[in-house]
Amino acid sequence: MKIFAKEFGKAFIFKKIRPDLKRFFMKAGYDDVPYELFGYLFYMTLVITFFVHMIFIYPRVQSYSSLTIVLVTFLSWVIIPLTILSLIIVYLYFDLTIKIFKRTKEIETILPEYLQVVSSNLKGGLSFERSLWNAINPEFSIVAKEIAIVSKKVMTGNDLTEALLEFTEKYDSPLLKRSFGLIIGEVESGGQIAFIVDKVIENIRKTRILKEEMAASTLTYMIFIGAIVILIAPGLFALSFHLLNIMSGFSAQVSLNAAQSLPVNLGGGSLNLNDYRTFSILSLLIIAFFSSILISVIQTGDVRGGLKYIPAFMISSLFFYFLFTIALGGIFGGIV
Repeated sequence: MKIFAKEFGKAFIFKKIRPDLKRFFMKAGYDDVPYELFGYLFYMTLVITFFVHMIFIYPRVQSYSSLTIVLVTFLSWVIIPLTILSLIIVYLYFDLTIKIFKRTKEIETILPEYLQVVSSNLKGGLSFERSLWNAINPEFSIVAKEIAIVSKKVMTGNDLTEALLEFTEKYDSPLLKRSFGLIIGEVESGGQIAFIVDKVIENIRKTRILKEEMAASTLTYMIFIGAIVILIAPGLFALSFHLLNIMSGFSAQVSLNAAQSLPVNLGGGSLNLNDYRTFSILSLLIIAFFSSILISVIQTGDVRGGLKYIPAFMISSLFFYFLFTIALGGIFGGIV
């Protein structure tokens, strides 16, 4: 079953995009593309489409003509699977993007310790190539795995510098590219590699300390943004909802002549409270989305770091919105 699902899933992936897809999954820590996953997704969408069509669509069109039934059935079996697959693919893309970002940050964190061992090996008289291999240790996790891949490429006849450059290009990390770029340049020139490695280690640690200080200095702004998203904005929208409800109640009780004599029009048009509730919910979701991205940029300097905050901010914002709506409803309930 697994082999059939794998071949079936591979059939839906164009050969032209398979290399790029493989590189994308390898960045996330997978050794190969899980084609069987795509096969199982296809089976799952067929099952979901069948139940959705039979429960929600077919009972509503069975009284129409045969041509209409065939047309609606065809459209449902095209649109529903495509919608489900699109949503799943978008979710997988964001999930893998977050994993790649975490792996990149983990590599940047472990790299100084790994290079420290490489420097010790160089000072002990080993060549740069042997120093890299001997520094491979399970405690260096991702870095050790990537350097092991580099070593396999070198053993099969590839150039060491080319293999290292492929490793640096694999991740979107300026720190990783700069560090190994300096080391590779020194290897090619035949200079003092151990000295350059020590300087690279020193620069990475200074950069890390500087980033931590910057993140600490902006903590107040992140707390303020979080308070706006989770508490202040939901509270203001809930208060506005009840104020509109009160004004609508007053305008319904005031006669047309009395309402015209007032300096302010209490009617406020024909605003529907349900429409305003929908507007409030959508506004809070948009505010939560962009606020999580803004906090990520302030904290890590990268948008991808904020993807994990989006669900938490959205859920918290909507939770407090409905909580404030219920609480204020109890306070202003007797006015209307």
